[in-house]
Amino acid sequence: MNKTIIIVIFLFGLNGFSQSKSELEVKQTILSFFDGFHKQDSLAIKPHVSESVILQTIGNNAEGMPSVKTVGFGNFLKSITSIPKNQKFEEKLLGFNIQVDGPMAHAWTPYEFWFDGKFSHCGVNSFQLFNENGKWKIVYLIDTRRKIGCETND
Repeated sequence: MNKTIIIVIFLFGLNGFSQSKSELEVKQTILSFFDGFHKQDSLAIKPHVSESVILQTIGNNAEGMPSVKTVGFGNFLKSITSIPKNQKFEEKLLGFNIQVDGPMAHAWTPYEFWFDGKFSHCGVNSFQLFNENGKWKIVYLIDTRRKIGCETND
């Protein structure tokens, strides 16, 4: 093989690993959402979600069976802003798997949740986003929460 062919193959290979502009924008939207979340700042969170955002979590009911719980966005904001400032929490995102098709995107983000420096639980966030007039907005977020099968990165 000549050098030109090797260079072309190498450059196309690198391109397969790079993120598109849309993928980077989706990731930034999610990171900005979590920045506001960690600061307990509802005004910093709101620009990153749709007015009709749906929030759900999958956990276990009283019988230990998986169940889905819907959380109103207003209640979500109240819950995080009511946490006393002397109590620290952090949702550590462990990675991003982002898929984009035109104005729709999906992001899969495994995470660990820490409260006051102690591991609480782990799971996965599944975000659905919509590109509204050039700005990505979260329209749906569902997560799992578990204490078993977590590999903590402390």
